[in-house]
Amino acid sequence: MLAAGVVVSPPYGYAALWSPESVAAGPVAQVAAAMRRIESGPDPVRWVVWSASDLGPLLDTGFIVTRLWDCSEVHRLIVGAWRVGPSDIWCAAHGLDPAQAPTRPRDDLFDFGDPAGAPDGLVTTDGYLRGDALDGRWQSATLPDDPSRLLEWARAAYLSAQRQREVLERSGSRSLAAAVTESAAALLCVELARGGLPVDRATLSELITSSAGARPESDADELAQRAHRDAVVRALVPGQERADLRSPAQVRELLLGAGIDVPNTRKWTLEPFRDAHPVIPALLQWRADERIATTYGWRWLDTHVGPDDRLRGSWTASDGAAGRMTAENGLHNLPTALRPGVRAAPGHRFVRADLGQIEPRVLATVSGDPALIAATQADDLYAPVATRLGVERSVAKVAVLAAMYGQRTGAAGAALTGLQRAYPLAMRLLEDAAERGSRGETVYTFGGRAVHTAPAHERGQPAAPPVAAARGRYARNAIIQGSAAELFKAWAATIRATSRDLGAEVVLCLHDEVLVHVPTDAAAECARRVNVALDDAARRWQGTGSAGVRFVADVSVIERWSEAK
Repeated sequence: MLAAGVVVSPPYGYAALWSPESVAAGPVAQVAAAMRRIESGPDPVRWVVWSASDLGPLLDTGFIVTRLWDCSEVHRLIVGAWRVGPSDIWCAAHGLDPAQAPTRPRDDLFDFGDPAGAPDGLVTTDGYLRGDALDGRWQSATLPDDPSRLLEWARAAYLSAQRQREVLERSGSRSLAAAVTESAAALLCVELARGGLPVDRATLSELITSSAGARPESDADELAQRAHRDAVVRALVPGQERADLRSPAQVRELLLGAGIDVPNTRKWTLEPFRDAHPVIPALLQWRADERIATTYGWRWLDTHVGPDDRLRGSWTASDGAAGRMTAENGLHNLPTALRPGVRAAPGHRFVRADLGQIEPRVLATVSGDPALIAATQADDLYAPVATRLGVERSVAKVAVLAAMYGQRTGAAGAALTGLQRAYPLAMRLLEDAAERGSRGETVYTFGGRAVHTAPAHERGQPAAPPVAAARGRYARNAIIQGSAAELFKAWAATIRATSRDLGAEVVLCLHDEVLVHVPTDAAAECARRVNVALDDAARRWQGTGSAGVRFVADVSVIERWSEAK
């Protein structure tokens, strides 16, 4: 497969690509045309970028990227880092100490530039990228007349990717596949941010009105609405008319006035008292309304929903820990009450798919436990687990999930011994991860993502028992959550690749759930392909000599997100 480094210089609308076989530089549209010609050749090509987020101007030309190598995401995978830039990537790829690398110019009296660098070269005499290249100044200095520096920047991305690939090949095909998946997820994040989530503005307005009140005409009007929401709750407890509902301490005092003594005011603490006094359901409703009023109200609607009725926000391919995709502006934590406002555009439907019992199925793959692998063949994995343990299904479910989160008390703790006998390899994997995590050691996901359980200076050092225990719980869960994230991203990327010809676009990736926006007459076929994509992605993710774990998804065709089960 061919590979070519691609970079863009937005201020001048210039781009460049570099590979041993081909170079091109000039206006973005001109480079995009060169990329199309290369893609139409006999060999597949993977475009190398410092970060997929740089691709916007190229995508604006209508060019569709099919295969990508995102150096930033691959660096995160290998190193376990979160904040990353070209200098970090270059240093890791060339065995350099990042602490000694030149930094971006500060433009102050104490900025002395790059004394170690040659007058014009990208790389300093001691092997680092020059500091003024990190913000694009060096590359842009000769544009638009001379794009040679931009070509050199593209070559540096290409060389870094080659070094990364060599590292991953030494780790095995699974790590290399994970790098491809992470890169595909980064590209999908760019498209998600650009495309947005279709919404029904009128329905959202009605839902916001029902929770937060009508659109306020002034700040005073908004304060009056807030006061009214508060008064409805306070009125239910005489003598508490001045309680601040945004203060947990004062809310506890209000509840004491109603004869309810609770250790805290969290939702799950208050729920059991719902029938004890009218103030409890009123307070819970107040919180839901207050969240919409303050976070998902009129300002949110006006700021983040565009004139094309698409909700947009930035997306990240890896949250920096387990590697899940995350998003802003409500795309990842939209209140359930507002989901009726997420509606497919006219002539379209959503294909909604949700992975079923993903964590225990991933545990079966990662551990290779034959008994647990056998259980995954059932639509409901917890049924055969319950039979094997001789307990109710609900107890089996709690026990398996608790084992992955390190819970040892209650019904889950009582079933732990049975789990250890029934699924020894799976439980041993979790215990080993917990032991490593408690010592502050780095653990790894199925695809090889490094997950650090302690700061660099504390790794492998004894920690206080509570800290060690917390790190152990984090480690046992991270290896499963992180591995599940890898499978999910492989699935989402496969859906993107195999449904594009239907006019479909992935518009939401939420943990284990995906929404695909597709023309109505193609929805049934898209739903079929979503299921096929899961089988294909799971097979590739598990790799050669696959353990044969069965993964399942609930797939449905809906008009509004709220119609999902």
